[in-house]
Amino acid sequence: MPNGWKVAFVLNVLGLSYESIYLEKADIKGPEHIKHNPNGRIPTLIDHKNDDFTIWESGAILLYLIDTYDTEHKISVADSREKALLHQWLFFQTTGQGPYFGQSSWFQHFHPETLPSAIVRYQNEARRVLGVLESVLSKQEYLVGGKLTIADIAFVSYNNVIKFVIEEDFDFEGEFPKTFEWHTRVTAVDGVRKGLEERLKLITEETKVQKSSLS
Repeated sequence: MPNGWKVAFVLNVLGLSYESIYLEKADIKGPEHIKHNPNGRIPTLIDHKNDDFTIWESGAILLYLIDTYDTEHKISVADSREKALLHQWLFFQTTGQGPYFGQSSWFQHFHPETLPSAIVRYQNEARRVLGVLESVLSKQEYLVGGKLTIADIAFVSYNNVIKFVIEEDFDFEGEFPKTFEWHTRVTAVDGVRKGLEERLKLITEETKVQKSSLS
């Protein structure tokens, strides 16, 4: 699930140590997780360095991490107006990109019925979100403050599976060249790259297990 990886990327970039617990689908709504996250979704963060403070919702987690641990503003900003813009883009990701990309993926790959109108609607919405990004990134390299922030990092995990979201022959670079350049730049950051490599490793291992169970 893309939302959990956003948190991993930021933890990596900030150099914070953490233990990842990967839950099976049934366990996400199980009592052990629900006691920490009553919404029964991931991610959930338990900060053992801060009296086991627990927080859920990926955007809230990212804001908590920079407020608590990014005192040097490595991936955050200090100016009040720039903070407002950072929040703006983070909320756009969590309420725009995430839901629209998720619905596009659902109706193409998981919904029990084929609903062409729903597929087209959410593919178009995904393209609209990319168009918003393109309109800004054609004028600047990053979303806020002329530097990498959590606002940029938050978009990576969904954009990284864009062909699954829109369609297999989608030309990301051709249709949205500045957004593609930005995405490539952000994914090259050490902590983000490390998270993407870990994700790929997990997918590879899961695929091997599935193949062995069928043989």
